[in-house]
Amino acid sequence: MGLGPEAIKVGAWDVEKSKGRKKKEGEAEGTGCWIKFRFIGSCISSSSNVDNSLSGTSTQYAESKSTNDSSRDQPVAPAVSSSTTSNEESIPSNPIIGEELKVASQLRKFTYNELKSATRSFRPESLLGEGGFGCVFKGWINENGTAPVRPGAGLTVAVKTLNHDGLQGHKEWLAEVNYLGDLLHPNLVKLIGYCIEDDQRLLVYEFMPRGSLENHLFRTGPLPLPWSTRMKIALGAANGLAFLHEEAEKPVIYRDFKTSNILLDADYNAKLSDFGLAKDGPEGDKTHVSTRVMGTYGYAAPEYVMTGHLTSKSDVYSFGVVLLEMLTGRRSMDKSRPNAEHNLVEWARPHLSERRRFYRLLDPRLEGRFSIKGAQKALQLAAHCLSRDPKARPLMSEVVEALKPLPNLKDMASSSSYFQAMQAERMGSYPNARNGIRMQTGLSLSRNGQPTRSLSIPNGPHASPYHHNHLHPSPKPSV
Repeated sequence: MGLGPEAIKVGAWDVEKSKGRKKKEGEAEGTGCWIKFRFIGSCISSSSNVDNSLSGTSTQYAESKSTNDSSRDQPVAPAVSSSTTSNEESIPSNPIIGEELKVASQLRKFTYNELKSATRSFRPESLLGEGGFGCVFKGWINENGTAPVRPGAGLTVAVKTLNHDGLQGHKEWLAEVNYLGDLLHPNLVKLIGYCIEDDQRLLVYEFMPRGSLENHLFRTGPLPLPWSTRMKIALGAANGLAFLHEEAEKPVIYRDFKTSNILLDADYNAKLSDFGLAKDGPEGDKTHVSTRVMGTYGYAAPEYVMTGHLTSKSDVYSFGVVLLEMLTGRRSMDKSRPNAEHNLVEWARPHLSERRRFYRLLDPRLEGRFSIKGAQKALQLAAHCLSRDPKARPLMSEVVEALKPLPNLKDMASSSSYFQAMQAERMGSYPNARNGIRMQTGLSLSRNGQPTRSLSIPNGPHASPYHHNHLHPSPKPSV
């Protein structure tokens, strides 16, 4: 397993405790890996944005020198009252690491100097990305130990640093260690080790060379992600959630399932990253976990947003959103589209049951290179996962079974006379449609306000910082 050019968690932040902590751009704060050097533009510019944030998501690290993410969106206030916040979500005034950190035996304990050397002193050439949690750097370590090695030798890793500001970041750091230190699965990203020295906290993951699903769906160049690869990724991600819900020793609710948290290895195998918001699922006769609403707007299940009641079916809803993104090529929230199309689920829901007109929902960049039967089944599955009634949603193990045959179906729509007729009708109605399709791939949301962290915006400050068109091109689609 391995973390990809895009997989690191941004911490959740307490608004009241972090107000007034803004620093001037370029000002150094503290020492070690939290120093904001002037040459790390994104890390500097975001330090003031993070101060007012509430909830976290993940930043995916990519092998790129560019880390400036200009896409920001209007923040969304939490939709539940403070009464829904559970005691276990409260932030400790003086966190005691020794009492909270449960270190798995297989994790390596690094010194700060070892990680400093492994990342070449956290120099800008090693910077992979940045988020509210801190900066992420590429490094190289000994295959079986903690000693740094020269670049290109040994094991390639991603080193995530913890920003000083905010105790919620500490809580997410602990969650990441405690969950990923114990949970081992081919579809979960692997945590290699950690570093604790005084107030310095870092995490070390193995490197995932193809970055996040988000980049391949929305950010990479002229070639779209092929149909079979999309279904392969969906199946791998579903396997990861099924393991958390139904196979882990104790059930785990992931709580932040989205395209930027799905990382891809060299063969496009999907692995879930960023467990800072994960929670233990209900056990015994309990039906849900009551907790503060945290996650990403557009992916969070409506009943969770309204009540703060968290169940595994909340993750199933989020999976439905991501599956819909993979099928349509649209973001879960996109303010650049007409008002009726801002919210992907609400736009798509009325059309999910139209068997004859389902083509209209599918990513036009695929240009017919998708399975007719597979697309129909995938859209039906997405509709099932997005049911307004949580009890009507499937188990993730059922989702896995439904997805298994889809990557290998060969009935391509491009050979269908019906699809060809629809394409001709579409092109006749919208003569500039083809050019419009090309232009949509580079759209980004405008910066309309300061970020918050209770329910973050998909394209906002907690989106993956690895949005670079020159990253890793998607594989060439087969006809």
